Amino acid sequence: MVSITFLGATETVTGSKYLVECSGKKILVDCGLFQGLKELRLRNWDRLPIDPRHIDAVILTHAHLDHSGYLPLLVKQGFRGKVFATPATRDLCKILLPDSGYIQESDAERANRYHYTKHHPAKPLYTKEDAEDCLQNIEAVDYGHEILLGEQLSFHYTHVGHILGAAFITLKTPKGTMVFSGDIGRANDPLLLDPEYYPGSDYLVMESTYGNRLHDPLPAKDQLADVINQTTARGGSIIIPSFAVGRAQLLLLLCDQLKQEGRIHKDLPVFLDSPMAVDVTNLMQTHRSGHKLTNQECAHMCKTATYINTKEESISLDQLTMPAVIISASGMATGGRVLHHLVHFAPDPKNTILLAGFQATGTRGERLQRGEKEIRIYGQMIPVRAKVEVLDNVSAHADYEELLAWLSHAKKAPKQVFITHGEKSAAESFKAKVEARFGWHVDIPIYQETFTL
Repeated sequence: MVSITFLGATETVTGSKYLVECSGKKILVDCGLFQGLKELRLRNWDRLPIDPRHIDAVILTHAHLDHSGYLPLLVKQGFRGKVFATPATRDLCKILLPDSGYIQESDAERANRYHYTKHHPAKPLYTKEDAEDCLQNIEAVDYGHEILLGEQLSFHYTHVGHILGAAFITLKTPKGTMVFSGDIGRANDPLLLDPEYYPGSDYLVMESTYGNRLHDPLPAKDQLADVINQTTARGGSIIIPSFAVGRAQLLLLLCDQLKQEGRIHKDLPVFLDSPMAVDVTNLMQTHRSGHKLTNQECAHMCKTATYINTKEESISLDQLTMPAVIISASGMATGGRVLHHLVHFAPDPKNTILLAGFQATGTRGERLQRGEKEIRIYGQMIPVRAKVEVLDNVSAHADYEELLAWLSHAKKAPKQVFITHGEKSAAESFKAKVEARFGWHVDIPIYQETFTL
């Protein structure tokens, strides 16, 4: 018997965890944190319906926290198996997971200091030390290399774009093949390798982040140039909440190209204010086979910004008297240094807050995108008078036409497709599109639902 239980990313984009039980083995595909709405984040505190000690292995599609961020807790709760990841994903986890633990400790400490917690005392979900402890479980696996997990049970990785190291997984079982799409990137991305197409399988677990949306046809570089020039013309600065992995590096590349092309002022200061994003940018030079840049292009991109390392340097940016571009994590403004920049820059109408990617429901980024005039930061309501813009076309997620194109190359139609990793409306819309285009059988699982294959 083969079964799959959906422990996350059901009618939401976060918390990816898929438990496959087969040949006496229990395999967890992805191990992500829930993010966004409080009701989702509270799930992180719930015990899994399976004892982590009974899970044999974890296979990661990529390093984003909604796919890897629960690992420290899984190990803390007794998991002792291997965590398989591509080499770049392993190296990114070494950066992202300890940072996640540190942020959670810092948030808990701040909540206790300023008394805006309903729990006394507030505690972190896990610590930086917990995160560092889990890293020894990670074993790197190259793309295309078949890993045996048990009798008639194996998997391999295939390039899928999205971020450095990301992959889709083909899991071979006695009941046939299962493909887990992970997060699918975009063809013609200026930075990352194009996704390899879906080859076909017996079963497919498919993301739907943009299952009901098309990306703006305006090239991202053109829009970025317009926003920068309009904002600096009125004496303002551009604050870009950015994912540290992938998005920050793409923004650096675009700023570098715009300066070289003379489309923005060559002396406009660009600051990368995220130690994690700095570390990830340096990884681009280590894993050069995972992206499209030449050695020269990569080195030039890495030099286009001033890297901000210390907390004191970060705070000093709020005293800038000249226009600048500040790229700072986190991408949905749920935490990180960008929060104190928003406190300082959001009240001034000269400035622009430029949202550069998907904003999950319930996040500060999503509230900014909806046009809310006040947002809560550090327990205080901060007025938003700055202009809020959305840089849509830098998304690392394929839109629905690109998702359908990814599917269209299948040499074998799946018996069953499971639509996950999308808000309910996106998942339902994409389900209808897949059924109409291909005539495949499609389900949208609910939280903790189990299917026997």
